[in-house]
Amino acid sequence: MAAGLSPGRFMKVILKAYRVLELLCRAGVFIAFMVLIIAVLTQVLGRAIGDSPVWTEELTRFALIYMTALGVGLGLMSGDLVNVDIVCDALPGPWPRILNVAASLATAFLAAILLPGAWKYVQIGFLQKSPAMGLQMSFVHFSVLLLFLLLLVFAVMRAVLTLLHVEISHLKPEA
Repeated sequence: MAAGLSPGRFMKVILKAYRVLELLCRAGVFIAFMVLIIAVLTQVLGRAIGDSPVWTEELTRFALIYMTALGVGLGLMSGDLVNVDIVCDALPGPWPRILNVAASLATAFLAAILLPGAWKYVQIGFLQKSPAMGLQMSFVHFSVLLLFLLLLVFAVMRAVLTLLHVEISHLKPEA
């Protein structure tokens, strides 16, 4: 624990950081989804009147990629990503919690290993432009770096919250 940071204060800081990051990711997913809807609607209406703008297909793809990158951490925290719950739920005592922490740390480790490659991918994007929109591809390639960074942060948060006996399902926003 950091010097001068009590366990209760540490938990409050982690929960506050989680809530802020969750809010930012949810807002980003919402914006990407709205861009996706507008691009698809423009494409459909364009086809209905005869000529669809070329850039709509590309923008749709980019919005979908960013929606995935921004939502991966949210899916990890809510348990909506692929998981082997049947194995964890069948184990006695502290084993489900131990496996949850181990899986979270393994996810964080994998994401950390992939970050340098993702950064190289972003750098390659500086040399390219998208064909229809003329957008610098580093913007699109950044989504991969963002995905691994968010997955790393959320996986570490999940491990810490599990170790602190915070029930992650209670952190889900109410519908």
